[in-house]
Amino acid sequence: MRNNKKYSLPGLLSMFLLWAMPLLSQQPQDTLFFKERLQPVSKDMIFRTEGYYNWCPSIIKGKDNKYHLFYSRWKKEYGFGGWLTYSEVAQSIADKPEGPYTFVGVALKAKGGTGWNALNVHNPRVHYFDGKYYLYYISTHLDIDYTENDIRQNAKLGAKSPLWMQIRNNQRTGVAVSKSLNGPWRRFDKPLIEPSGPIKVLTVNPTICQGADKRYYLIVKGDRDRAGGARNQALAIGDSPVGPFVMQPKPVIDYMNTEDMALWYDSKRNFYYAVFHNDNIIYMVSSPDGINWNKAAEFEILRPDIPMTDGSRFTPMELQRPFVYSENGEPRVLAVASRDQNDSYLLFIPIKGK
Repeated sequence: MRNNKKYSLPGLLSMFLLWAMPLLSQQPQDTLFFKERLQPVSKDMIFRTEGYYNWCPSIIKGKDNKYHLFYSRWKKEYGFGGWLTYSEVAQSIADKPEGPYTFVGVALKAKGGTGWNALNVHNPRVHYFDGKYYLYYISTHLDIDYTENDIRQNAKLGAKSPLWMQIRNNQRTGVAVSKSLNGPWRRFDKPLIEPSGPIKVLTVNPTICQGADKRYYLIVKGDRDRAGGARNQALAIGDSPVGPFVMQPKPVIDYMNTEDMALWYDSKRNFYYAVFHNDNIIYMVSSPDGINWNKAAEFEILRPDIPMTDGSRFTPMELQRPFVYSENGEPRVLAVASRDQNDSYLLFIPIKGK
């Protein structure tokens, strides 16, 4: 029997929504909000070391139930611009992820010589995958003969140095592997990934996570079209923590100049998140699949105006290198690097539980 019943446009729309709603509800949703749960910072949550600039915090909980902080540092005698050639990766430990942290040693130094990682070790991110620890970092080198005095002058002059851009443009991302957080760390003779796709010239600020599909999602920063110009965040995917990684054609972020992404997969929400800084403000982006990224439901996270436990406000000159430490599926600490005219240090901002 033929059904001659006719439906109006509103009726058809209602029927479609009733059919589609169960499917829509099954899709992962961006439901992470923690800006309003950021807690005031005490002096114990600010990490300084005598005679060194500190930068690039990355936290992991070890098998000893201690919290291990891996970070960049370099001697103040080289000036702040010394990061490009003199930075090393140090390690400190604490009983709580927000500190206080105690220095225990240096994890990685520049290798010297003429290799790709001759001059510095910077931008550390530490992870535990499949029974091993992986320490991602950047290094650089010079393609010409140089002296120690040349490198010292480069650090002193910063971007005004005639060698600065050569050294800067040779920066690449690498990885070191160890069975223990205390090393030894095995390094590789070649960088982990070269610039391609949406980035040119260099690969820096590495951040990585293992996704829901068990693949590894690596984000690196590079110049969009020319050395020192606008920057893109690019995504590469691999089946192993040490690659090979295949660069994806679509950038993670190309709508604003960005630095210092920190990526993680939230298995509780089945969603990918990353924080970064732009103009000393910390932002967050999110993705349902690790490939297609948008501004997160909670986009702006932190401005350089931080409440202290004594009732004062901390207004740093810079707010960079954000890192979110999560435990049991929830963020516990937002770590950032900050500095003033004469010092740089790490802040660990507790995140109140739900």
